Amino acid sequence: MKLHSYIITHDTGFSPNPFWGFCTLADCKPVIRRTANIRDWVVGLSPKANGNKIIYAMEVNEILSFTEYFNDNRFRNKKPDFSKNSTKNESGDNIYKPLRNGEFKQIQSRHSHGTNENPDTKKRDLSGKNVLISKNFHYFGSKPLDLPNELNELIVGRAHKNKFTDIITSYFIDFISSQKMGVIASPTNWPKDDTSWSKVKWK
Repeated sequence: MKLHSYIITHDTGFSPNPFWGFCTLADCKPVIRRTANIRDWVVGLSPKANGNKIIYAMEVNEILSFTEYFNDNRFRNKKPDFSKNSTKNESGDNIYKPLRNGEFKQIQSRHSHGTNENPDTKKRDLSGKNVLISKNFHYFGSKPLDLPNELNELIVGRAHKNKFTDIITSYFIDFISSQKMGVIASPTNWPKDDTSWSKVKWK
């Protein structure tokens, strides 16, 4: 079991996407998505200017391909829907529709150019190969959790880190296990008058 830590520069509810009962990492951070294994933990920290606090932590419970993710009915609500005037629905990360030729179509999303594909984000996202799924997660968003001094080793610059001692790993597990699970607050970059983030039931 490994820890993977990185800095979240844009906490919008898209990547990670903590809604509809699952925290998913389907876009961005391709190296983490390619190399993470079941039971690993992924930890997203705020930038240094914002205190390097914990925005979210997820245990990897399942790993799917993009095709499996798109076709899995459990994640139907994570496909972006821009017709409902809801930031939560528009923030879906299930954005790669498999085609018969083995390629993928990037549907309208936070990573597209409106209804047109964005080739740069598409290439980066798909290079990660996998979608990480978690039911055991802690998403603090706009109310990030202070990082204990004992876990300062998790702080990273632009890339990510995944080489930590057993002592650090054990301390992290004990610490995060004592925290409330699920979606604690809205994403950092979220409209103040949109409360859809707090509605966790299927629609």
